[in-house]
Amino acid sequence: MNKPKLAFNPETIRVKIEDLIPVRIPDDLEKRVKRYGSILSSLNETDVVEPLVIFPLKGTTGKYIILDGNLRFHALRKVGAKDVACVVATEDESFIYNSRISRLSPIQEHRMIAKAVNNGVPVERVATALNLSVAQVKDTLDLLRGLHAETIQLLETRKIPRASINILKRVAHVRQITMAELMVSANNFGAPYAQALLASTPVEMRLDKEKPVKVGNLSEEDAGRLREEMQTLESEYRAIEDSYGDNILKLTAAKGYLKSLLGNARVVRWLNQKHREILEQFEVIVASEAL
Repeated sequence: MNKPKLAFNPETIRVKIEDLIPVRIPDDLEKRVKRYGSILSSLNETDVVEPLVIFPLKGTTGKYIILDGNLRFHALRKVGAKDVACVVATEDESFIYNSRISRLSPIQEHRMIAKAVNNGVPVERVATALNLSVAQVKDTLDLLRGLHAETIQLLETRKIPRASINILKRVAHVRQITMAELMVSANNFGAPYAQALLASTPVEMRLDKEKPVKVGNLSEEDAGRLREEMQTLESEYRAIEDSYGDNILKLTAAKGYLKSLLGNARVVRWLNQKHREILEQFEVIVASEAL
């Protein structure tokens, strides 16, 4: 099974400002581009900036062109920054990054704000710089409280709503990890799905055992059936996941065997005469890239 190609490498790197090459160099930034002024103000207030998106410059070593974040680059250079966190794209087209990924995940946003506060920036200044309320900043600072480290790692770069994160906090750490794995596998981080997973969680694994779990506007009877179905689906998913590696190994061996058969002219000639439809299917399997 082919994995989808990522538009960027998930780990950030720090790159010297002098090694970054902007695509655009606009004139009179402070006068003509309002957003540039906001970025500059944010840097002066908090010294926090979202990572730039870059791509290695062909024919050079250690030099990068900026695909996304030109204004941030100019603002950083203006305040005398020496280096900056960057995300390395896998394609040298800026629209690919912008069309495939949102700016920051909630967990990344938490780390960015927490870094500023830990460096001594008052919460009020962070709120002003990022155009957030003080309550929103404080809520972001508490975002990871109650989450297991492995859960955080699984969801680090995922665009998961805060409501879903709060639902994860309602279960024991072992269950948290399981729910996070299921959300990643299904590529579904929405609160309704998280709520359905919570509903299927055994009572002994819920931290708020006395608090009823509501599933939309379903009656208690329908909600009970949903819990049973979710538990069945989870069991089936685990069974499939456990057997996946073994099945891939067997399919790979089978494909290799078919390839050796089709390398035998006598076998191909016989299949073509007696079982042409089987030969055609064998050829499709051998030619396919994905299992």
